[in-house]
Amino acid sequence: MGRCFESCRSPALVAIVSASLDTTILNRDLGNLTAIRNLIYPLGVGRLMAISIEAVLNYVNNLVKSRIFMQLTWLDNNSWLIELGGKNILLDPWLVGDLIFGNQPWLFHGTKTVARSLPEQIDLILISQGLPDHAHPPTLEILDRSIPVVCSPNALEVVQKFGYEQVTSLAHGESYHFADIEIEAVPGSPVGPTTVENGYIVRGNGSSLYYEPHGNHSPVLAEKGSIDVIITPLIDLKLPLLGAVIKGRATTLALCELLKPQFVLPTAAGGEVKFEGLLVSLLHTEGTVAEFQTSLTAKSLVTKAIDPQPWQPFSLELAHV
Repeated sequence: MGRCFESCRSPALVAIVSASLDTTILNRDLGNLTAIRNLIYPLGVGRLMAISIEAVLNYVNNLVKSRIFMQLTWLDNNSWLIELGGKNILLDPWLVGDLIFGNQPWLFHGTKTVARSLPEQIDLILISQGLPDHAHPPTLEILDRSIPVVCSPNALEVVQKFGYEQVTSLAHGESYHFADIEIEAVPGSPVGPTTVENGYIVRGNGSSLYYEPHGNHSPVLAEKGSIDVIITPLIDLKLPLLGAVIKGRATTLALCELLKPQFVLPTAAGGEVKFEGLLVSLLHTEGTVAEFQTSLTAKSLVTKAIDPQPWQPFSLELAHV
């Protein structure tokens, strides 16, 4: 704390500043700092008379600015709502209807078990792959066509069928700027013999997030600097003879050793969904979020593994020097 505030603080003043600071952070409104002035002036007795109100305000103002928050909501499966830089980014949305691959429900059929309303505010749609669990046709059918869409070249073929007004396809290494946010496409997972889909690095508000939904992490990430938050599988999902179709345990642990994120979160999991079909009966899961946290600790990494709950927003406070 500033010297003046530290040397002459009182329990009443500390309580006032703390309460105002908490309110300011929660509301993300620095204008609330004036409440400190309004509350402190009437107390103008004893040691409080010696305190520079402006010094207190400047201290709290700087403290708030040094604290960076990222709000996330896991919308189940690979779907996320990322609140960053005052904008809401909807990532790989499957929000309504069933999930079926190749019009073959006997092979794979996903259904929602809880009906949810659409997010109230969506400023951008971000899609990593052209597969239906990322570019989900029934969801794309009902969303506002005026919302900008950023997607992989493979997903572009799906999105264009729905008449969105502004669609940008990013090849690996290309970036898209939206307000104060930068979205960079990096090589993601192979889909088929020739296609490599997108992972994304999203930067804004002094923070960064990396997303890749299948656990394939490109060597180019070593050149991208530090990443605060990683969203990617933390478990392995395996098929007989074929091995892991979703990689998480080893690949993500190695990625955390490389990038040393503050937080890592799982994706490609199921919460309020039910999966059926032949393919589902053959899939085998290995690992848990708790086990992954144990692996992080064994590597002396301070990265924290978060196990989100469907449709429950949460904030991550990011430490920056």
